[in-house]
Amino acid sequence: MPVDNYEQEQRAKHLSTRQQLLMELDGALSADGIRHRKRAHLRHSFAWGLARRTANTLRRLFDIFLSALMLILLSPVWIVALLFARVSGGGITRQKRLGRWATHFNLYQFTFPGKSISWLEQLPALFNVLKGDMSFVGPRPIAPGEDFAEKRIAWKRYNLRPGLLSLWWIRKRANIAHSSEADLDLEYVETSNFWGDVGIAVRAIPAAMYSSGSGNAPAQINFLGVRIDNLTMAEASARIVTLAQAAESSQVCFVNADCFNIAFADKEYLTTLTGAKLILADGIGVRLAGSMLDQHVRENVNGTDMLPYLCAAVQESGLGLYLLGGKPGVAKDAGKWISDHYPHLVISGIRDGYFSAEEEPDVLEEITTSKAAILLVALGSPRQDKWIAQHRTAMGVKVLIGVGGLLDFYSGRIPRAPAWVRELGMEWFYRFCQEPARMWRRYFLGNFEFLYHVLQERLRQKPAHRPEDIAE
Repeated sequence: MPVDNYEQEQRAKHLSTRQQLLMELDGALSADGIRHRKRAHLRHSFAWGLARRTANTLRRLFDIFLSALMLILLSPVWIVALLFARVSGGGITRQKRLGRWATHFNLYQFTFPGKSISWLEQLPALFNVLKGDMSFVGPRPIAPGEDFAEKRIAWKRYNLRPGLLSLWWIRKRANIAHSSEADLDLEYVETSNFWGDVGIAVRAIPAAMYSSGSGNAPAQINFLGVRIDNLTMAEASARIVTLAQAAESSQVCFVNADCFNIAFADKEYLTTLTGAKLILADGIGVRLAGSMLDQHVRENVNGTDMLPYLCAAVQESGLGLYLLGGKPGVAKDAGKWISDHYPHLVISGIRDGYFSAEEEPDVLEEITTSKAAILLVALGSPRQDKWIAQHRTAMGVKVLIGVGGLLDFYSGRIPRAPAWVRELGMEWFYRFCQEPARMWRRYFLGNFEFLYHVLQERLRQKPAHRPEDIAE
């Protein structure tokens, strides 16, 4: 094609595009264009308002229907509970609470002097739901004296009716309420919808079966010969940073049901656990064991959930973090996740876990020269914990932590179970579905083995009847 013809075509295209843009701009800024945009905005606002009103109406109808149905179905229980409360010197109390838009209302509850039956005590609150003071799902109804550090959060939660059930209540029962109540309320407010409320109501059924956490919760508990530091997630993260600033090195272990099973057969591993500076409870199995042995586990402090809290604390302290383990590329990808979310955190080094015995001295030297204060080791149990115990004093690292599959999760290689699965206490089943060939023995045989040992421990702790007791 001749050059002149090509240039003319390009000029024509440019003029056509320019004229089209001018026409669109003229149409947008003209009186008709402005009127068109206003009408579109009104239609959008009307549709959005209608959708919100429909959702609120559905939620209110759901509350009315379910509260009325439960009051009818539970009426025999309600009558018996009322009689029992009156006989025991209690009855129905009215407690001042703040409702929607911070209006005051009376929350109805049963009182049983000298007894605590939490689900039964809340039964009269169904009348509050029926009246419209509360919803089935929403932030916890707070007392007038309670306050929030941020007024923005307070007014957001006051924009909704308080609920019998809340996201914080479910996660507290599941031992995974690692965030504050205000943060979880804000999460609920910003994601609230009708079907989300239905999901919370469904998840509340298994949550109600969990221990309320009102039992014995000492600072340290002992399961099957292993001491566990009974800390919350925030306390454990702070303790690790404190250890990282100490003069001597410390080993930190997470223990779950599988770890206990391994320790029963592997005395070296049991010795490693008992010699660790900090041992943290991981998983629903340990929590269930605590309930059976009357030693309440305060929170499920697992490494995967801890990493964001630990990274925030390490970033603030200015300490260095070293990642060791996983397949080639896994630690690097996990390190990228950390750098993206905590850009000021110092990552002192990264190394995969596929090194031979001949390469081990080079790995130790690399970690030593990195000057890292905290080392995360992902080599799998019990290897990682034994490896840490063997080399703990040779690297100059202050805190060494066995973290299992943590790097796999944060690298994106293995997806983490959604929050609602963890709230149901079913993360173990989610992991089984991901890797059934590797996990079936651990979960379907190992869990029963662990519970068997816990039951034996329970029977040993049960006090024997003395002859004089029987005679009396």
